[in-house]
Amino acid sequence: MPGTFDEILARAKPREKTVQVCLRGDLAGEAERLQDELSRVSEDWEPDDLTSVHPGTAIAEQLKAVHAQVREAQEPFTFRYIGDRAYSDLMAAHPSADPQEVFDSVAFPRALVAASCVQPAMTEEQVLELFEVINEGEIKKLFDAAWDVHNSSEVVPFSLAASALLASLIGEK
Repeated sequence: MPGTFDEILARAKPREKTVQVCLRGDLAGEAERLQDELSRVSEDWEPDDLTSVHPGTAIAEQLKAVHAQVREAQEPFTFRYIGDRAYSDLMAAHPSADPQEVFDSVAFPRALVAASCVQPAMTEEQVLELFEVINEGEIKKLFDAAWDVHNSSEVVPFSLAASALLASLIGEK
């Protein structure tokens, strides 16, 4: 039985989403450099004999270490839906000068991240400070998460990895 409106409303919870943001752009750049170097030496390498050691082995070890550092340098940011009224007010407070756009593409993302990020909670000024040190890719990741908790209608995203893992586990029994 579906229940009364009040019972249904009591079960409702705002949507949340957590994303990992790499705070060490220098490490991300080092990982890219090592990946490029690994690709280059792999293309150029020809073994002298069967005992030759691929020069990419050492680079791959360095890359593995940098990837571990990148994982440690990631920080989770959790976003929560702020409600229809607050979201509508936030959009209205940041109109675009361009009539073809719904909101100001610079000010609104910053305001939405600040308004909907619950962990860590941030002011707009703190968001601006953060945006000065992380790159546009990480900024986009934050805005996309904030946008998704307000606009995504997908309840359970499909995960190929989860489906494959579950299928392999079921097959083992």
